[in-house]
Amino acid sequence: MSSTLERNTVAVGDLLVGDGPAVVIGSRVSLRAHGGRANPYEVLRGRVTLAEPYSAADLPAIAELADAVVVGASWTRDIPLVRAAAGLGLPVVVERRASASVEEWLGLADYCALEGDGRVILCDGARRGLPSQAQGGRPEQAQGGWPDLGLMRAARAASGRPVLADVSRDIGLSAAAVAAGADGLIVERAGPEPEADPLTALRVAEEAVTVVGALLRPETPATLPECRAAIDRVDAALATLLERRAELAGIVQRIKPVGGFAGRDMARERALVARMALRAPSLGEARLAPIMNAVIEAGLHLAEERAAQ
Repeated sequence: MSSTLERNTVAVGDLLVGDGPAVVIGSRVSLRAHGGRANPYEVLRGRVTLAEPYSAADLPAIAELADAVVVGASWTRDIPLVRAAAGLGLPVVVERRASASVEEWLGLADYCALEGDGRVILCDGARRGLPSQAQGGRPEQAQGGWPDLGLMRAARAASGRPVLADVSRDIGLSAAAVAAGADGLIVERAGPEPEADPLTALRVAEEAVTVVGALLRPETPATLPECRAAIDRVDAALATLLERRAELAGIVQRIKPVGGFAGRDMARERALVARMALRAPSLGEARLAPIMNAVIEAGLHLAEERAAQ
């Protein structure tokens, strides 16, 4: 039986999926897209993070070249293949079938945990069908393809297992998925929109796990590098908010009858610091006051420079 730590956090290659910072997975390969006609060692050339088999014949290649095996949403009822994949000795990513309830999804995850070594991750958002002759052997896109954030959050809370959101079909859901509790985002490079820049999609996903994760995901780093990485994420979120604040402050300066340093409202600034102290009680008003004074003055200097231009 897996411990609570093993259940909540699963190592996938160099990534830790679960408690701690959210991750981005940009390497998911499906052998089902080839309909069993391709050499799996060629398709998985090098090293991939997640690999989905077409049949049991693909499993030796996946065991050698992948960090985790995917039980795909389109074949979760193929129990012999599910059993074989779960027994491969790799972490198992269990995708939710489009019509599956949370109970069915978690039941399959528990089955995979028993058939394997307990390392199971949930995934929602992937809707890939089987190859279709009508489409020249290319995989059909089943209905859906977007993560159900409510079900995803409920499944994570009920099972304690980490959960991934596949945002390949709509990278704009990245921030919402992290806010809903996703422990990681899958951004498949060969997505349904080949004209989209995969590097841009990865950057959007990485920005979401960095900025939104810093605001909403608690972290308890144990080493100096982990602490510094966590601080870097908070600093990235802080810089994003400071940039937004400076833009809003600039609008205020254009609207106020008297702008610039002459128009400062010291009573409002003291009230602002008092409200911030409620959210940062360990810093308190005395420490926050000089910080916010520096932020306000930086915004005023910027507004004056732009006005002069």
